[in-house]
Amino acid sequence: MQSRDAFDELLATLREVADRYAGEEWGLTAPDDVAEGLRVILHHLATGFETQFEQDPAHPTFRAIVEPWRKALGDNADARYHDAPVHPAGTYRVRGRTGGAVYVSFTVEAGAEEGAFPTGTVGVLNDTGFDVAADGTFEITVGGPARPRGWLPLAPDASRLTVRHYWEAADSPYVAPRADLALVIERVEGEVPARPAAPDDAQVAADLRRMATYLRGRTLDSIAKPGEGDPPAFVSREPHVFPAPVPPGDDALAAGDAAYSMAPYLLGPDDALVLRGRWPACRCASVSLWNRQMQTFDHLRGPVSRNRAQTELEPDGSFRMVLSHRDPGVANWLTTEGRPFGLLFWRYFLPEGPIEAPTAEVVPVDSLA
Repeated sequence: MQSRDAFDELLATLREVADRYAGEEWGLTAPDDVAEGLRVILHHLATGFETQFEQDPAHPTFRAIVEPWRKALGDNADARYHDAPVHPAGTYRVRGRTGGAVYVSFTVEAGAEEGAFPTGTVGVLNDTGFDVAADGTFEITVGGPARPRGWLPLAPDASRLTVRHYWEAADSPYVAPRADLALVIERVEGEVPARPAAPDDAQVAADLRRMATYLRGRTLDSIAKPGEGDPPAFVSREPHVFPAPVPPGDDALAAGDAAYSMAPYLLGPDDALVLRGRWPACRCASVSLWNRQMQTFDHLRGPVSRNRAQTELEPDGSFRMVLSHRDPGVANWLTTEGRPFGLLFWRYFLPEGPIEAPTAEVVPVDSLA
């Protein structure tokens, strides 16, 4: 049976990914690091099941890419992400609500057929390019003939549509009551391959193989081993040194109308990292703490990110944030959760000009009391 063979292949893929990606080949040897590697593999598996299994570009639905308990590839406490499969031959109508978000955008991912990691972003449409009613509702068209507004084309290799909602408030959308975004996508024109009405042996086998491809694509096939490959211009490998924030270009799974900057931190048990900077003029901005697998720390239980609304400013309009293992009793504290190593990722959406990179200095945590 095809489905039985594909199921065995998925199990073999899971074993290979666990042995390699959560092991010495990717620089993981300490028990806690290996455990976190296994954890992210299971999160990828769960996300693959949620977003890829039984997908149908002829009858697509939006599904949540991440949740506070299922994280991957750079999630954010201030955002909610959804995606749906699309086909370049189709024309789709998308409806939804902003839900109070200060920024909403759509991107088209290319080359993500059958679970593969996207090769790039081939279309961007943010809320400056479509009409939003007084109640926050909107409608756009994806694919088909060009329209003057509220339209996003589908390139020949288009495969998935990603939706981003960003809030900038004292409470994240996961802590505050969650808005009903009412996201609906429907194909209105175009002949698109469809799933059979009832799943058969061949279709279930294809779904299982898509899951295996998805899992490999988020681990062994696309995530560079430590020290290998050339990082993007916005990524620093030097602890506490942030590159000038720049747009990501057409990088896969990135918002082309944002600017990013990222650097690792490395702190001893009695260290604190003092971060200084200024929030620029932009639609929204934030900093998030990630582990090495690009998962946010637990934003439901502690301050592991800050947006502008959550930041207390200095008299001159600048900010000072403090990252440390224990609370030093000062404003704008970020907790490491006891992790000596992690990543700090800055996001700025629709910036109005160049952005000054934040600076960082390691000091004794007791000196801040």
